[in-house]
Amino acid sequence: MNRPAPASADLADLAELVRLPAVVSVPGDAWSGATLAGWDRGRAMPIASALLYLGGMALNDWADRDLDAVERPERPIPSGRVAPDTALSIAAGLLAGGVAVAGMVGRGRALAVALPLAGAVVAYDLVAKDTPAGPVLMAACRGLDVALGASGGDRRAALPAVAAAATHAFGLTQLSRHEVHGGAGPSARLATGLALAAASLVQVHPWRAGSDGPAWHTVATRVAAAVGAAEYLRRVLGGYTSAVRSPDDPEVVQAAVGGGVMANSALQTGLLAGAGAWIPATATALAGRAAGLLRRLARSGAVT
Repeated sequence: MNRPAPASADLADLAELVRLPAVVSVPGDAWSGATLAGWDRGRAMPIASALLYLGGMALNDWADRDLDAVERPERPIPSGRVAPDTALSIAAGLLAGGVAVAGMVGRGRALAVALPLAGAVVAYDLVAKDTPAGPVLMAACRGLDVALGASGGDRRAALPAVAAAATHAFGLTQLSRHEVHGGAGPSARLATGLALAAASLVQVHPWRAGSDGPAWHTVATRVAAAVGAAEYLRRVLGGYTSAVRSPDDPEVVQAAVGGGVMANSALQTGLLAGAGAWIPATATALAGRAAGLLRRLARSGAVT
């Protein structure tokens, strides 16, 4: 049985509920979609993406509160640090806020993506997480997040980025299903193969910005895309191959999943740099580094 929740949750507990450090893995999705689609206004769409992501995290913990009471009692809801009703209210508010921001930025074309994205988040958390449809829905969430950034521009130009994000998410979600009980061998091998596919998709996107400039700029964007893809593989494959070797060790699988989540920033950096969007690419890379440092400090107990 859950312990009584406090009258008001601490900000640190709420940050843990919504997995705040991991939100840095989100803005690059919409940025890459907007850049490849040539839609300047779409560069504001990461705000909507972040709200939808944080809402999904809170809803995930609300939906899993009874299971977490057995398997992960240290989490905010089962530990009594955040009341279930509080978590549900936060989730609903953040999801609604994400859709509202998308509508303000991109109007009808953005809402046509934001509403299915929010619906996919809710369906995954409440219905599909433990079914064969779970990884498919999560892949759809990540792909739609990229498409949200591209919704007001040339959406076809963003399809490689959509595919890269969805491919990575599918493999990562399959692997995450084994975080508690192990047995991750086949899923870890699948995730490894899909990571290689996602990295290759960075290389085939159209280099929209680079192709319009001087030759040196085209070369620079292609090199930057290759570097981003290599950094993505460096971050993700170590954990995935460890999970292949030790598929029944939950700690190894959890570390692989955590690394896969944070590797999103490197994948996005490659897409953004390959499109000549140097400032968003740099910001995404730095945010990924900062989030990785926070995760290490949290594990060491230096920060909470």
